[in-house]
Amino acid sequence: MAFVTKARISLILLLCLVDRNGCERTGPFNPAEALVKAKNAAAGKLGPDVKTFNVLDYGAKANGKTDSSINFIRTFKAACNFRGNAMMVIPKGDFLIGPIIFQGPCFNPSSLIIQANGIVKAQADLSYFTGGADDTDWITFQSINGLILSGTGTFHGQGAKAWKYNDCAHKSHCVRLAANFKFNKVNDAIINGINSIDPKGFHIMVTVCRNFRLLNLKLQAPGDSPNTDGIHISKSTVVKIAHCVIGTGDDCVSMIHGSIDISVNKVICGPGHGFSVGSLGHYDDEADVNKIVVTNSSLTDTTNGVRIKTYKTDSPSKASSIFFTDLVMNRVKNPIIIDQEYGNRRSTQTSKVSISDVRFVNIKGTSISKVAVQFLCSKSNPCEGIQMNNIDLQYVGPPRDQQPFESNCTNAKVSYVGLQNPPPCR
Repeated sequence: MAFVTKARISLILLLCLVDRNGCERTGPFNPAEALVKAKNAAAGKLGPDVKTFNVLDYGAKANGKTDSSINFIRTFKAACNFRGNAMMVIPKGDFLIGPIIFQGPCFNPSSLIIQANGIVKAQADLSYFTGGADDTDWITFQSINGLILSGTGTFHGQGAKAWKYNDCAHKSHCVRLAANFKFNKVNDAIINGINSIDPKGFHIMVTVCRNFRLLNLKLQAPGDSPNTDGIHISKSTVVKIAHCVIGTGDDCVSMIHGSIDISVNKVICGPGHGFSVGSLGHYDDEADVNKIVVTNSSLTDTTNGVRIKTYKTDSPSKASSIFFTDLVMNRVKNPIIIDQEYGNRRSTQTSKVSISDVRFVNIKGTSISKVAVQFLCSKSNPCEGIQMNNIDLQYVGPPRDQQPFESNCTNAKVSYVGLQNPPPCR
């Protein structure tokens, strides 16, 4: 397909062809200051010291029909190479682009700002996304220190036509479809205010990142859209998610191997599969997971509430210091669950992932399952240090037999404090 091939040409550009030390942002990252900049950018209140780079000035067409991939890349290249404070602007209008990579590092002395107010749509045809690793995802940010992506813009993945090709429900080693956003090796970043709709795969991937904030986002896809995780985190440290609304077809937030010091605060989740640590134990030599906090959030009509899940494999790792606190469940199917038989329950193998120091505190609401709390832990590595503190869930599912509203625990060492509804495991 000649047009597709042409659209891919030069979509990844190396921006620093000189000494890389000249590309580093100067001075420490100040999150509060960066957030002010993000808000000022959204309000059009940046000072004259910030040079703007508008995609229209680099040939992008706001007609929703002409592929503007090259024009977006050229705009980013100019802003990233500018040796002063810079802002790339995606104005109001309809834009169409294929898979692109915004490749750093950049020369700017402060965080590069990307102000997005338009509607950006992905090419719907999957043939655009079959060029190997570089074309796996839609919009990739890579190797950037200091990034502010802000605005009221919408990024539409046009995933509905692609979902039928997703086979991850039947294969443990499937080929995932394109994420709307992938952030790889992006440090000191704020993503604020944007909207993501109907990705082919995940909405947002954060991998090998440090000091990363996702704020005031709205991520939407149908509840039956396959593997459309909202925010998927791996091999990253100090990631803060707050004030987001996520309704999608898979986990609202998923945190897999190498996730350290992650906080999820004031997030509205539903529909979807809830907040998940895992899957873990899927790959060899996985890094540990610890310091996870999910708090002050709500879940409505989700398949799961808060979940830790691991595969039954020989891949050893640890998941510890995981806190789920002050949560409200509304008609959730499996409100509280640890599942160490994920993926292959028939296998006689046991999970080698060790789970410890997990706290469920001040969780209330309603369950549509008679088993509202289930800890199915590994026989070879029992869950240790599981604490249940003030759990108040009520059954609101359809009337059924005389099965009690209950908790089930296997190979788990659990302690209880305060109110417990359903009753503790026997």
